[in-house]
Amino acid sequence: MNSSAESYSRALWWSVPPDPRPTLSQPEEADVAIIGGGFTGIASALFLAQAGKRAVVLEARHVGFGASGRNGGQVIPGLKHDPEELLAEYGPDQGARLVRMVGGAADLVFDTIATHGIPCAPVRGGWIQGAHSPLALKAVQTRARQWQAQGVPVEMLDRDQIAERSGTPVYFGGWRDPRAGALQPLDYVRGLARAAEAHGAVIFENSPVTGLTHEGAGWIATTAGGRVRAPRALVATNGYTGDLVPGLAQSILPVQSMIIATQPLPEDLRRTIMPGGVVLSETRKLAFYMRQTAEGRFLIGGRGAVGPAEKPALIEALRRGMARMFPQIAGIGIDHHWSGHIAMSMDGMPHLHAPAPGLHVMLAYNGRGVAMATAFGKMYAEHVATGEPVLFPATPVRPLAWHALRKPVMDLGIRWYWLKDRLGLASK
Repeated sequence: MNSSAESYSRALWWSVPPDPRPTLSQPEEADVAIIGGGFTGIASALFLAQAGKRAVVLEARHVGFGASGRNGGQVIPGLKHDPEELLAEYGPDQGARLVRMVGGAADLVFDTIATHGIPCAPVRGGWIQGAHSPLALKAVQTRARQWQAQGVPVEMLDRDQIAERSGTPVYFGGWRDPRAGALQPLDYVRGLARAAEAHGAVIFENSPVTGLTHEGAGWIATTAGGRVRAPRALVATNGYTGDLVPGLAQSILPVQSMIIATQPLPEDLRRTIMPGGVVLSETRKLAFYMRQTAEGRFLIGGRGAVGPAEKPALIEALRRGMARMFPQIAGIGIDHHWSGHIAMSMDGMPHLHAPAPGLHVMLAYNGRGVAMATAFGKMYAEHVATGEPVLFPATPVRPLAWHALRKPVMDLGIRWYWLKDRLGLASK
């Protein structure tokens, strides 16, 4: 079976080789040592550098190697938890600030792209959440009304309207969030990296961190070729997390997401299938997500295998799902298929940890990483620059007791989610 980790070479986004960057080969000093060269680590480095802090990033392979360079490129604001839930959980002050932060995450992405002139095919056509059942429709309408109450000009879509906007008649309706959009994700993270370096950040690639130790008043991140000493360290490894922080890898569920991309569509299909840069995802727990790329390809993603290897049967299931929903493109060839690991949390929330003085961990965006990791990077940089507490609540690292058995447990969970989807129950 093919390795998911090495499938990046088949991804649509990887037509241009990585920028050449050095491997760490000597001792370095920094204000912040960042482990991981994805959206979280690189965005943090950029915003830190803009605040006058020296950030040194250590990436095991190359910038965007993990989920940041493999995802579908959907820029969706908000969390899986809706505004009223955040207000109830964190109170009217902090809750309202959190709602503003997560609700403005897409604005931050597109503003950052504009500020730094990042060429990543950005388009702001909105996000449609399609209801796969009448019961799910009620749930997403409730979500939409909550954002409407926050001043977002959402659109409620009936069955005919969503069919016209998407090109498929399978949904019972839904809503459109105009704040959302799409981009080429690998170009975005590479553009963030170039902007960070232009402001003074330093990025080392092919430099996996083998040790992270607290020494004196700071932290030392060690690689085979050198080490970085800094008063602060940020671990930003998401679905590719190892054992640098005890229990961290066991606190999340790395889940494969698989994507296929067609040949460029004929012009008539480009006008009718996911036109205008709109992106869509479903209310199913085992959901599809889809969009049209800048080159006019149809891209659809969904659940991949549990573990490090891809399963051909799941690629075929994705093809069948596409043909079922969009029979008009059944004859269009598939040019690309690939996969990568996202990090899921049991509570559906991103996780921010501060397990020791000067050490932070940010991960588990539950499929919303493009926008949320950028927002978390800015939030972290503001914390370092000002000394103010981080806005998002820090929680202890809580390993899952059954993590060693996650493959059979997750397989059972998938069967359960499949049943819930068949019953028409909604997922966020």
